[in-house]
Amino acid sequence: MLTSVDTDLIRVLADPLRLQIVTLLARETLCTTHLVEETGARQTNLSNHLRVLREAGVVETEPCGRYTYYKLRPDVLASLADGFAELAESARNAAGNKRACP
Repeated sequence: MLTSVDTDLIRVLADPLRLQIVTLLARETLCTTHLVEETGARQTNLSNHLRVLREAGVVETEPCGRYTYYKLRPDVLASLADGFAELAESARNAAGNKRACP
């Protein structure tokens, strides 16, 4: 089932720009410069969103000279997906259950 940690992660991923960043990082590891080019976001705005994603454990950093590369942590997303899969299975199993009104 979903936990409070999962709900925090859902809130993090609910932001459109952060979801776009996650989608881009699902395809390849990118540096901040690439992410600015791809999203059209300003550097400072993007850096703030990347910090939120990093603090939530969704991405990890890899320094490379004067650049910082970001890569997605698929295990974190898989864990969230598992929580939703359990919820869906529970709903399937409970489809015939209906509580009588008083």
